[in-house]
Amino acid sequence: MECLEKWIGQANDIVWGPVMLALLMGTHLFLTVRTRFIQRYLGRAIRISLRTKSEGEGDISQFGALTTVLAATIGTGNIVGVATAVASGGPGAVLWMWLTGVFGIATKYSEALLAVHYRITTPSGQMAGGPMYALERGLGARWLGLIFAALTAVAAFGIGNMVQANSIACMIDETAAFGPDHPLGQLIFGIPAVKWVTGIIITGLTALVILGGIKWIARVCEGLVPFMAIFYVAGCAVLLIMKYDTIPATLSLILQSAFTGQAAVGGFLGAGMKEAIRYGIARGLFSNESGLGSAPIVAAAAQTSNPVRQALVSSTGTFWDTVVVCAMTGVVIVNAGEWTKGLQAAALTKATFQDFPLVGPVLLVVGLLTFVFSTILGWCYYGEKATEYLFGTGAIKYYRCLWVVAVLVGSVTTLKMVWNFADVANACMAIPNLVSLILLSGVVVAETKKYLWDAKASADRHI
Repeated sequence: MECLEKWIGQANDIVWGPVMLALLMGTHLFLTVRTRFIQRYLGRAIRISLRTKSEGEGDISQFGALTTVLAATIGTGNIVGVATAVASGGPGAVLWMWLTGVFGIATKYSEALLAVHYRITTPSGQMAGGPMYALERGLGARWLGLIFAALTAVAAFGIGNMVQANSIACMIDETAAFGPDHPLGQLIFGIPAVKWVTGIIITGLTALVILGGIKWIARVCEGLVPFMAIFYVAGCAVLLIMKYDTIPATLSLILQSAFTGQAAVGGFLGAGMKEAIRYGIARGLFSNESGLGSAPIVAAAAQTSNPVRQALVSSTGTFWDTVVVCAMTGVVIVNAGEWTKGLQAAALTKATFQDFPLVGPVLLVVGLLTFVFSTILGWCYYGEKATEYLFGTGAIKYYRCLWVVAVLVGSVTTLKMVWNFADVANACMAIPNLVSLILLSGVVVAETKKYLWDAKASADRHI
């Protein structure tokens, strides 16, 4: 196990080197320019996203597609992932994560547009789309589509399953603080029993929902996502108000550290600018998934009259996830000051929120529980569609069974290995998607001109 963990860690250092960071941010900037800063349409996109009625052909409403995407993206990365970025990259990582979200809006817009543009109707009557279909139908590179689908099916077990289950199991285990004489304080195969209990409960709930497919998943997400997002953002706002006097200094520290690195403070070893950029961008991708190619898979199932409408709706997912939720978490963590003590991941998150009596612990546990569960549901659909592309609809039921088992496995696996595996899988999955986005950017521009920039067409289609 130690050898495997070391190998995955080394692979993580390689794939998240300068080339990957440049490719990801370069694509964000390239598409921002190509789409004439599509971020300026954010207000209109938010208004469209709130509509729940049918707008065209598809399996679920545009709002249902958005909440399913948000369910998959707003997860442990918004809480524990941000803490990991600060612990490894210093306060400056928060700014790089935020910038990844701002410019990632253009990438999320582009990949959703291509997903709807190249989607197909399966023999069962359902919509199917995503980067694999864009690669096959847009570039004539089915072989690359197969590679992406295979990477997606595997990566889903990391970012969307085991990391999520592991984070909540560790958090509940630390929060419960059962003594060794308590039944839940005993160890099973060297692992606290509370982790097993947590894993079993999450596994059971997951199985109940995913058996119903995308419509059940979307229905649950439509009710869960608005609640969890509003509850968490409001809670973070309360925490910041409680320490409002240090916020200006915190924001100044984040800005300065992003370009100079952070010197050693207390128990914190210090991080340079390179680490701030690396962990900020890596955790930004993990959180908002812009450029990863996952969100377009569910965007393709949306009921929409044209590709641009759903692309605008999908782009708001990155805004809510990173520009709002991740940014607030980052400011709360840095503002609390616990990061200077050398704490890591879940421990840092726990210490930060416990710094605020009553409100903090409740916000952390409820937020993490809802974020984790919703992400597990959303990513199951991504993995299913990738498996369907590879092996047909008959393979979905087997994938779901493996998915349920992986939730339990993730709950009792070491954190470091799970996070490193997720990072490696994310990078490998993103590469073919980024290639398709760059090569098919002309299609994105043409469709945007047709349905958005052309004033008459825009009016005709109510965009």
